[in-house]
Amino acid sequence: MKEIKSILSLYNKLKSSNEKAAIAQVVRVEESSYRREGARMLVFESGVFEGGISGGCLEGDALKRSQMAILKEKPSIVTYDTSKDDENQIGVGLGCNGIIDVLISPITDTLSTIPWLEKCVASRQSHVLITLTACPVDPELLGTTYYFDTKANTIEGGSLDPELKEHLLKDITAVVNNKKSGIYNYQLSEKSVSVFIELIPPQFHLVLYGDNYDVYPMIELAKVLDWEVSLVGNIQKLKKEKLTSVKHIYSKEDKAQPFIDERTAIILMAHDFKTDTGNLKLALESEAAYIASLGPKKRFIKIENEFKEKGQPLSEAFLDRIYAPCGLELGANTPEEIAISIFAEILAVFTGKKGGMLRDKSGPIHERST
Repeated sequence: MKEIKSILSLYNKLKSSNEKAAIAQVVRVEESSYRREGARMLVFESGVFEGGISGGCLEGDALKRSQMAILKEKPSIVTYDTSKDDENQIGVGLGCNGIIDVLISPITDTLSTIPWLEKCVASRQSHVLITLTACPVDPELLGTTYYFDTKANTIEGGSLDPELKEHLLKDITAVVNNKKSGIYNYQLSEKSVSVFIELIPPQFHLVLYGDNYDVYPMIELAKVLDWEVSLVGNIQKLKKEKLTSVKHIYSKEDKAQPFIDERTAIILMAHDFKTDTGNLKLALESEAAYIASLGPKKRFIKIENEFKEKGQPLSEAFLDRIYAPCGLELGANTPEEIAISIFAEILAVFTGKKGGMLRDKSGPIHERST
């Protein structure tokens, strides 16, 4: 989501200049690639750009091709094959070592993903974009993008072939359930079509229950990662100048509480046993997939016993969501280091990983597309 916001920011900043632009987007990857499907870069005809489609090895060529697409006002698919040992091939030796399809689409009155991207950042829900990446019978449709509203269960963006729409609705459901974007190929009665179905989930949400100095590194790191932040604590105790990136601030005396969904991580860091115990009860009533408690294991055992004594023992389902002590074992000591270890653990939990060292991983870093 951070990259999309950066692209929209630059586009809105320069659109008044009437300078033309294009978007280059990774739509298919085979084997290894620094960036995965969905990575984007916005390119203006002057060469100004934002975002990226690789680790730097493809951006230069993609920029030139984007400028050509702007002049021609015609989208195209460019395939970069960096899997071969050819010193003349772009990207060889720079870590790509895969096959990457990039859709380059000039932004025109009739062909633009900008409105859909703006819709994706406007609300906290999952969004799905459907982009035509191949349509031999109607090549002018290449790059056409539709928006699927996950709440209304409808496809927006113009008319669709009824047969294609039926296939799309089925596969969109699979993409949303599996939380994995991908290319889908359809052989319809009158034509063949390939589409990129892209899931854009809401940004991660971090809820901090605390008001001591160790909340500030958490806030700063969340800002770098572009995570939405809510904070509950003693507002008078907090340094206002360090809270500019916090979206929601609640007094610990308020009845109002942050909105918490499955993309939310909660950190209990009040450093007060009674307060943390009460906040844990609230956290367990929410949909948060990650609930962290600072301090040693014996402290959490004490909290757990408190629940048992009140006749409310923590179930296995609850305990599976609680991380106490929290954070990966990195040897962290300072508040900043501890923040890094906690964020690393949150990412691991949300992506279903174990957080081990990549050098010990036998398979590829990223899951391969089917």
